[in-house]
Amino acid sequence: MNHESIVRELSAGVDALGQTLPDGAADRLATLLTELERWGRRINLTAIRDVPDMIAGHVIDSLAVRPFLQGTEIVDIGTGAGFPGLPLAIAEPALGFTLLDSNGKKISFVQHIISLLGLTNASAVKSRAEDYAPGKRFDTVIARALAKTDRLAELGAGLLREGGVILALKGHYPAAEVDSLPTDWTTSVTELRVPGLDDHARHVVELRREGAESA
Repeated sequence: MNHESIVRELSAGVDALGQTLPDGAADRLATLLTELERWGRRINLTAIRDVPDMIAGHVIDSLAVRPFLQGTEIVDIGTGAGFPGLPLAIAEPALGFTLLDSNGKKISFVQHIISLLGLTNASAVKSRAEDYAPGKRFDTVIARALAKTDRLAELGAGLLREGGVILALKGHYPAAEVDSLPTDWTTSVTELRVPGLDDHARHVVELRREGAESA
């Protein structure tokens, strides 16, 4: 696909989500996918290799969680090649995003995209979530297919500001995972409808500390 075709497909997917993008965001998202496909010829960055599949499987899937973001400081743990963090940072330039992963090659790609697109609201950090000590807390901790929900609660607890939320992006409804959470966490699970992924179950699990006030 050429750049203009990617922009059109992305724009159609965003419209189907019921969202709008800032000026120039669709063009930036298209550049992200073009670079991901180019780098992917040399480095194994994601399981999805073809740009048409990346549109729904990476970008639209990432943007589907956009309405659930809380506050102004977000950390994406286990971001891999930058999902969902990069599409969200492109779509929400007024919010700050920290993208965290222990894989050096993947973080190098994320840093390349941040520099190439001039994303002043995003930064990339090479670290395991359990070793990360940023000196601040975040309003939203987000992760896409990183770990079981109870493990994600454990990883995210030390990064989460009081009243903040952990967002776990899942496939099928994770009933057993939710049931196994410690009793000091409250959960809400929402089914997501992702255009282009109609045959794939998608859910977002919201985790909050019992008794903590939402920001």
